[in-house]
Amino acid sequence: MAKLAIHGGRRAVPKGLPRRWPPIAALDRRYVLDALRGPVHTTGRHYRALQEEFAAWLGVKHALFCNSGTAALHMALAACGIGRGDEVIVPAYTWPSSATCCLHHNALPVFVDIEWETMNIAVSKIEAAITPRTRAIIAVHLHGLSVDMDPLLALARKHRLRVIEDACQAHGVTYAGRRAGTMGDLAAFSCNQNKILCSGEGGFLVSNDTELFERGKKLWYFGEHVRPSAGDAHPSYGMGWMYRSTELAAAFARAQLARLDDYLAVIRENAAVLHEGLEGCPALIRPVVPPKCGHNYYNYTVRFDMAALGHERDAAAFRDKLVRALAAEGVETGVWQGWPAPEMTAIAAKNAYGGGCPWRCTRSRVRYDLKQFPIALKHCAWHTGMTTPLRPPNGRELARRVAEAFHKVLGAIPQVEAIP
Repeated sequence: MAKLAIHGGRRAVPKGLPRRWPPIAALDRRYVLDALRGPVHTTGRHYRALQEEFAAWLGVKHALFCNSGTAALHMALAACGIGRGDEVIVPAYTWPSSATCCLHHNALPVFVDIEWETMNIAVSKIEAAITPRTRAIIAVHLHGLSVDMDPLLALARKHRLRVIEDACQAHGVTYAGRRAGTMGDLAAFSCNQNKILCSGEGGFLVSNDTELFERGKKLWYFGEHVRPSAGDAHPSYGMGWMYRSTELAAAFARAQLARLDDYLAVIRENAAVLHEGLEGCPALIRPVVPPKCGHNYYNYTVRFDMAALGHERDAAAFRDKLVRALAAEGVETGVWQGWPAPEMTAIAAKNAYGGGCPWRCTRSRVRYDLKQFPIALKHCAWHTGMTTPLRPPNGRELARRVAEAFHKVLGAIPQVEAIP
């Protein structure tokens, strides 16, 4: 049993081996400097080109570059006509934006537990959550793995619900030969620093439905409502948002988009090396990929088998010790979300706007008792995730070293238990 680095032993991953994401190349510098020198720093040549190129890459009619994936989700909700008192089905484990986008438009998130195997919404449990107020389902392709979309889309058709794909982590993800972001009514992508398509911060609203797309786009430029006679003017006719990004961010995203397919190939190759290296690692549950799905490995998420480790009662605390031990070995891993979305203060207290609104204001009876979401709760306490060992400019060597670190730490549980 090797001495763990957290107790003074030698690191499994040498210092300096992990390199930062994203790679910055000559094209990034050329496009960004060209945008900086150009006459328009809001929506100029690079902005327009990026939208056209991303739409072509994804295979959709329309793509709108905006300032975040959160903004894109809000625009999608508005495009579907969802508003005061409407209910939207959301997975119980997701990034807060998947739920708060509903609150932004006075709608109410209704949570459904996740599947243990995929970490995505349990489609088999959605129908029980549908009420006469339900208007849409947000299908979150979490960590780069598609939701089981065929039964979800069939269920949406049956109940005449809109489907919004939260594809913020799903660039290049596939399901039955279709790309994530092309299957629902609209979809949202993110271009945050951590995303596989990075612009520092940014996002896309995409759709094949021109009417829905144009409706959602209204939030992008100041107003939800535009008077028909307004022309190019922007009268204060309704609630206003401004979700545009900038020419500089668009130029950066455009340069990164030119290398996106290459990035995806490298990430999948590194993920395969890591996955193989982790085979047989004691008390470690590796991610699964269902037959219909093509993973992009935005995040390689594993679970520690706390039952096998004898730490079910203190799972989250012991998981944190394992993460600290791995960090000391040089593994950049951590808890992506340590709580289910319905545990967020604004939602659990039903007081997003103060005074109990929008729940009190709409006489909602939606319940957020965490006992409804046992799989999400278990996942929160057992998981850790990684991006760095998979992303360029890192290669196979880092993936192998990370796998070795997991074997080292999980093969020395008494040393982990001794961590204060």
